[in-house]
Amino acid sequence: MHKRSKSCEPYRKMEEHAGCSNGATSCDDSAGGGGRAPSSAQCSTVSVYLAKIRGAPRLVTAVWSKNLINQSFTVSIDRPGDDDAAASASHKVELKPWPFWSKKGSKALDVGGGDRVDMFWDLRGAKFAASSSPEPAGGYYVALVSDDEVVLLLGDSKKDAYKRTKARPSLDDPVLVCRRESVFGRRSFAARARLDARGSKEHDIVIECSPAAGTIVRDPEMWVTVDGFVLLHVKNLQWKFRGNETVLVGQAPVQVIWDVHDWLFAGPGSQAAFAFKPGAPPEIQEDSGGNGIQSEGTDFCFFLQAWRTE
Repeated sequence: MHKRSKSCEPYRKMEEHAGCSNGATSCDDSAGGGGRAPSSAQCSTVSVYLAKIRGAPRLVTAVWSKNLINQSFTVSIDRPGDDDAAASASHKVELKPWPFWSKKGSKALDVGGGDRVDMFWDLRGAKFAASSSPEPAGGYYVALVSDDEVVLLLGDSKKDAYKRTKARPSLDDPVLVCRRESVFGRRSFAARARLDARGSKEHDIVIECSPAAGTIVRDPEMWVTVDGFVLLHVKNLQWKFRGNETVLVGQAPVQVIWDVHDWLFAGPGSQAAFAFKPGAPPEIQEDSGGNGIQSEGTDFCFFLQAWRTE
């Protein structure tokens, strides 16, 4: 079940509105809509959080990346008054090819204004999913501490994190602003992500296209599946390569925005862009007259870049 929105906000505009394009690199470190797949395929996930540090909201970006040789994660914290993303306080941890001494450590970050944030991590027991995602599925923690408060905690080893940092939880929970993931494939592209900024449940998202890369067919199609249910089926994709639909995940509306132009007309090595935004568009909520789809809007977005390989 889905409803079509009367308008389609451009992918780039949504991305900038969510704040996920500032310093959030993926694949070949380009956030653009077009382009060819990099020669060395690099999968990445980017999550942007809004956390309270010394009483002030700061954007914190966590990037996990992996290619055939290297694997790393980077944490960046915006400095107040700094418009340049390069001026953010950041620290990068190389997990490969130096896996022994880098999997546990700490680092003090100068975040400006005389403030300091201590970063602690332990990935010695990290478990990675069978998929190509560079982000651990469990068995780890990354903690940011300010004024004896854990302002951001990633991973499921929370007890170990609090024991090591000797800090208390922050009274202000961080908010996930947006998330971006890059995946590679010929016909099927899978990702796992939350579709609610404050929710804890992750959903299995699969996007399939027909035909596969390098194949020509008269009427290409696309399917978007969430948790095993086909929520969106687009036929005649050559005429509908850009669009916006509102689907129901559980009982909650989620906008799905896609741009697969390059998949169809640029051939293998090209990318498609998808955005998943919780909440129904304003015009659908108005049309429902209070009896249809109802939801509170949110600025959270999940972005997916799907690269088609040979």
